[in-house]
Amino acid sequence: MTDKTVSKYLLNLEKHFAHDNPVLLKASKVFHQLDQLEFDLGLIQNDETTAANNTWWPVISLIGGNSTAKSRFINNVLGTEHLLAGIQPSSHKFTVLLQNSQANTTTLPGSALDVDIRYPFYQISRKIEQQQKGEGKRINSYLELKTLNSPPLKGKLFIDAPNMAAAPITPVTTMLTRYVVDHSDLVLVFADVFDTHAPLVEEFTQIILDNQDSSKFVYLIEEPPAFMTPINKSEVISSWQRKLAGLGINSGQYIVLPNPQNNKFHDTSHLAEIDMRLTDVGNDRSYRVLDALEKNIEDIEYVVVAEVRKALLQWKERVNISSLLVLALIVSLLIFAEIETGILDMLIDPIIGPIALAVLIGVMVPVHLLGSRLQAKLIVAKLKERQQELAIMEDLAGLFEKSLTPLRMLLPFTEPVGWNKKTKAQLHKLDEKTKSLVQALNDSFGSYDDIPNTYQEIDDFTEFG
Repeated sequence: MTDKTVSKYLLNLEKHFAHDNPVLLKASKVFHQLDQLEFDLGLIQNDETTAANNTWWPVISLIGGNSTAKSRFINNVLGTEHLLAGIQPSSHKFTVLLQNSQANTTTLPGSALDVDIRYPFYQISRKIEQQQKGEGKRINSYLELKTLNSPPLKGKLFIDAPNMAAAPITPVTTMLTRYVVDHSDLVLVFADVFDTHAPLVEEFTQIILDNQDSSKFVYLIEEPPAFMTPINKSEVISSWQRKLAGLGINSGQYIVLPNPQNNKFHDTSHLAEIDMRLTDVGNDRSYRVLDALEKNIEDIEYVVVAEVRKALLQWKERVNISSLLVLALIVSLLIFAEIETGILDMLIDPIIGPIALAVLIGVMVPVHLLGSRLQAKLIVAKLKERQQELAIMEDLAGLFEKSLTPLRMLLPFTEPVGWNKKTKAQLHKLDEKTKSLVQALNDSFGSYDDIPNTYQEIDDFTEFG
C-alpha cells in the first residue's frame, strides 16, 4: 500500500481547527484515512481529498423577493450601509459575501469561487455545464464574490441569492438555488418571497418542503405599516404560519423585523434572536461536516462500489456473449467441415484431438481478452458519464480499469479489485469513529446524568496497517 500525501486542503483545515475545534480537527484526520482508502482503490488522485466535497465554512444564505427588506437587513446586520447600500435588490447573481481586512469593498467574478477549493462553489462550473450546455463558461453571469470589511462576517460566508420573484427559472438557477440551500447551515428566508407566484418561488417552496426535517430555515417577516393595522407580533407570526402551512411548510423559526415606515428602528428585540442563530451557525457547520463524512463513508459501498460492480457484471455478460458467438462460429465451421470431409474422426483421435483442443483454447483465450478490452472501453465511457450524473469526485472508471487484470478477465470475478473483508472492516472502523465524533460533539453541549465523556477512542487516529 502506497501512503497517500495529506492534501494541502486538509493541512490547512488542521491548522485552522488546531485550537478552537478539536472535533473538526479529528474529523479532518478521519477524512485523510478515508482518502487513503479511496486512493488505494484508485478512486482519487494523490493530491485530492474527499473533504473538499463540502465547505467547512459556516454558510448563511439569504433569500428574498421584491421588497428591500433583505437589503436593509444585510446593511443593518453587517454594518455596511456605506459599503453595500441597496445591494442587488433585483440582481440575478448569487453573491458570496466574505470578510476582508481592507477598507475598500472588492467585487470578484464567479470564476474566483469556481477555482478555490475552500468555498462552497468549488468547480460549480462543471455542474452548471451538466445542467445546460455552454453555460459553464458563463459562470460569471451567475456568481460573484464581494469582499468587505465587516466584523460580523469573520469566520462565516453569507450567500445573497437573487430576487426569487424576478429571476428567470432555468435549469441552472434551479440547480444553484437547491445547491445553496443544501450547502447552507442557516437559510434566512424573507417572507416577501411568498407574496408572488413566480416559477422560481414555486421551485424554492418545493426545495423547502424537501428539507422539512431541517432546522436551518428562519423566516424573517417585516411588520406591516402601523397605519394599516395595530402591530401585534404574535398575530403577525400566526398569520404567516397559517399562510405557509397552506403551502405545506410546517417547520422553521419566525422573526418579525421592524418596518422603516413605523420609525421603530430603536426596537432591537429581533437582533437578539438573529444573533443567537448566527452564533450557533458554527455548531450547525460541525454537525453538517460530520454528516457529510458519514455519508461519504456509506457512499463508498452503496454508490461507488455498487456502480462499479454493476458495470463489471454488464462487462462480463457482454464479453461472454461475444466469446460464445465466436465459439459458435467455430463450431459451425467444424460441423460444415464434418459434413464435407468427415473431420470428426480426426478430432476424436487420441493424439490429434488434444492438439486440436489446445489450438482451440489458444485461439479463444486471445479472442476473449481482446473482446474484454474492447467492451471495457465502452463501459469506461459510460462510467465517466455516470460519474458526472452522480456529481461525485470518485473515479468510477479508475476502479473499473484497475479490476481489468488478465486473470480477472478469464475468471468469473465480479467484485471490484480491493473490495474485500479488510476494506469493509476499515470502512466500518471509520464509520464508528465518525459516530464517536458526533457523540463527542453532543457531549460538548451537555452530558447525560453528569457522566463524563467516555469516548476516548476518538483519540485513536492511527493509520491503517
